Amino acid sequence: MKPFSKMNCMGLAFAGMLMASCADSPTAVADYQVVPMPLEITAASQGSFLLKSGETICYTAGNEKMKKNAEFLAAFIKEQTGIALKVAEGDGEEGIVLRLGLEAGSPEAYRLKVDGRKVEISAPSEAGVFYGIQTLRKSVSVHEGAGAVELPAVEINDSPRFGYRGMMLDVGRHMFSMDEIKTYIDMLALHHINRFHWHLSEDQGWRIEIKKYPRLTEIGSRRSETVIGRNSGRYDGKPYGGFYTQEQAREIVAYAAERYITVIPEIDLPGHMQAALAAYPELGCTGGPYEVWRMWGISDNVLCAGNDKTIRFIKDVLAEIIDIFPSEYIHVGGDECPKVKWETCPKCQARIKALGIKGDSKHSKEEYLQSYVIHEAEKFLTENGRSMIGWDEILEGGLAPNATVMSWRGEAGGIEAARQQHNVIMTPNTYLYFDYYQAKDTDSEPLAIGGYLPMERVYSYEPMPSALSPEEQKFITGVQANLWTEYIPTMAQAQYMVLPRMAALCETQWSAPEKKQDYQGFLKRTARLTRIYQLKGWNYATHIFDVNVHIAPNTETGKLDVTAGTIDDAPVYYTLDGTEPTTASSRYENGLTIDAACVLRMMAVRPEGNSRITRDSIAFSKSTAKPVTLLQPVNKPYEFKGATTLVDGMTGDRNYKTGRWIAFYKNDMEAVIDLKEATEISSMTLRTCVEKGDWTFDTRGITVEVSDDNKTFKKVASEAYPAMKETDANRIYTHTLTFDPVKTRYVKVTALSEKNIPAWHGGKGNPGFLFVDEIVLN
Repeated sequence: MKPFSKMNCMGLAFAGMLMASCADSPTAVADYQVVPMPLEITAASQGSFLLKSGETICYTAGNEKMKKNAEFLAAFIKEQTGIALKVAEGDGEEGIVLRLGLEAGSPEAYRLKVDGRKVEISAPSEAGVFYGIQTLRKSVSVHEGAGAVELPAVEINDSPRFGYRGMMLDVGRHMFSMDEIKTYIDMLALHHINRFHWHLSEDQGWRIEIKKYPRLTEIGSRRSETVIGRNSGRYDGKPYGGFYTQEQAREIVAYAAERYITVIPEIDLPGHMQAALAAYPELGCTGGPYEVWRMWGISDNVLCAGNDKTIRFIKDVLAEIIDIFPSEYIHVGGDECPKVKWETCPKCQARIKALGIKGDSKHSKEEYLQSYVIHEAEKFLTENGRSMIGWDEILEGGLAPNATVMSWRGEAGGIEAARQQHNVIMTPNTYLYFDYYQAKDTDSEPLAIGGYLPMERVYSYEPMPSALSPEEQKFITGVQANLWTEYIPTMAQAQYMVLPRMAALCETQWSAPEKKQDYQGFLKRTARLTRIYQLKGWNYATHIFDVNVHIAPNTETGKLDVTAGTIDDAPVYYTLDGTEPTTASSRYENGLTIDAACVLRMMAVRPEGNSRITRDSIAFSKSTAKPVTLLQPVNKPYEFKGATTLVDGMTGDRNYKTGRWIAFYKNDMEAVIDLKEATEISSMTLRTCVEKGDWTFDTRGITVEVSDDNKTFKKVASEAYPAMKETDANRIYTHTLTFDPVKTRYVKVTALSEKNIPAWHGGKGNPGFLFVDEIVLN
């Protein structure tokens, strides 16, 4: 077929305008307030372009990538509006034009310019044009059945803040079909994300074909059954497994590349390798036998660092990974590798001796041994023209020369690596782990690993640590969020966990920090974006449409002040008796005060359907909404609302990260409550949240003291508690101390934290966390 010339393209555009002018369907209007927020939007004083069926998208002649871009744009517009566009080669002066040649600092920059004659997307590269297309797509949004879409005249100049914009998917615990992986990639493309980190190996399953080691998939890809819930000791009795062939992996690489997304594979080593050891037991310290792990967590069975076959295995596997994946980066994990087997393994100890490794105050000799393994992997990748990424544990024992660090345990690892002049991808679990709960009411959510990461916290993340100098900050090259799938067996649930939090992620990755000042504005833009989610059939979480409830103790009035709002100012109805609200219930207006025990439920009412109902159980005691002072500091990462958490009338659930608990670490809780007048009391109740695996322990003792002047205190009750045993349950512990009635104004409650974790625990000798949610005086 003869390609269209410039004249042909212009002629088609003109013909399309004539054809579309006959349409009598309604006209929609585009809105350039999109996610991620562009760097610069300049509206023209007048004029607009009418996007109608028959218009032609012209693209650079002979450029297959630009042709694909044009086809993407036509498909997006057709799907979202029903408007059918044509695609043709050429450099038109009217209609829709995609072109290269823009001079900009980033190859992914673009300019989107609209006037009365044309829509032009220009960029330095095809990738930049693609991001301009995504912005146009989101500006048009979803207007099914629109006869035309009016595009107001505008000039948008945009470029990304970070060159590496990642999203990870773990398929080791639960895997997904080829079509589902492609859907996940489509989700990334919509959000301007350009790196798909594919976690392909785990203790619970090996997911990528390695031809030199066929048993990795014959044996290592299948576990006999899966634990039910959070390592309950009960199993489902159902075999689980599967893997991706190398041909399938290449298909995913090609699919992603068409959308300007690079697939970064991860083979996690030397830990998280029990599935590989089940297939090749000679690679372990004990020789097995091993099984593909049926439970969650971190297995002690890791690759034997003293075995020459291990190093050969690593290089052989990486050689095939390099052949499949053309990415610059290859991820080698390096995280969560227990050293207990190495400590007693003759081969590992011999390797330590041969290498002359000595432990010191910074790292044990076994940690330095892991550094040796990571260095071997990094050297092999470098020799083959690739670069290594690893989780921040690769810092332990010394960082490999050309390694990039993925900082997940907070930001400390990233800060240290940047100071060592290594590139860093920021992915702190406290902001960017999308397997965490996104609502406080976890009983109404799908089972998750724990944590609490609402949309607002994701959006609040600033990846440039202020602790770094401007020169050191240059080593922060990217931002990524992660989805681990222990409790996520389906793609529908995966979508629910990442959408719309991915919108908050992408604005952090792409937009300039000064564009992130208006969270409410972001929510409104995200609400429009969810219309595309709906159209695509993606299962997204709807928390942003719920009533946003804030309950705070007012120490002046002794009551709780409630404020509430919605993303769109929808009317809100509430009840205080625990019944479900309806439009016949009380309507929330400009605030609410609570002075008695109740169950507050709130619901937003909209024509398209009501929101989910929020639920807050409130208890009142003599300490509720009274002034409280802490004499010892709260642990900063778990400070939340601070001391007032202890008198806000609300208790937490087992998820200690929701803001209903505060934590004390390396010091005790010592709180003084001012009852404001002499008040008779005879009991004090304190609750603690225990998760021993997270170093979170019960209190070792509680003392209650009273005072009339806040200077001299008298002890009225005290109890000591033994160190926790390994068999003690993880749960909420309630401690009530009773005493003879006493009339007092000030009450001091001291709860001792665990200063020395018992010997049976992996954190033995270290301090434990003490989590407390409420002090109840009656």
